[in-house]
Amino acid sequence: MSIRDSGSQPVRLEQDVVLARQLARKVATECGMRLVDLTKLVTAVSELARNTVVYGGGGDMDWAVLEEAGRVGLRLVFRDEGPGIADIKLALTDGWTSGGGLGLGLTGARRLVDEFELDTAPGQGTRVTITRWA
Repeated sequence: MSIRDSGSQPVRLEQDVVLARQLARKVATECGMRLVDLTKLVTAVSELARNTVVYGGGGDMDWAVLEEAGRVGLRLVFRDEGPGIADIKLALTDGWTSGGGLGLGLTGARRLVDEFELDTAPGQGTRVTITRWA
């Protein structure tokens, strides 16, 4: 696997959620992603960027355009230094929320992408990595 292009976008304020969505849409479009896949990816980005701001106290979205075996994809990493998630299994249960949301952010994002990885621990922040292939 090779990285064709990459960068980082701050996700610290509510307005940054919109900028993260716009950046993901732009890069995914440049990768040749179909509209359905693009829409799923941008929806996942919206959920994860909002979680980064609301629950993680802000962080960053790193992005990379990947090439592997003749296909192109977009990998996004949302990282924060917030409180972390104590119970990953519970957090990945539909309907569970630590706040006032619907409890579909992490689980919804996981269903919308091709690859999903959650790395977190109490007091160590959270890192969510997603990949969507064009």
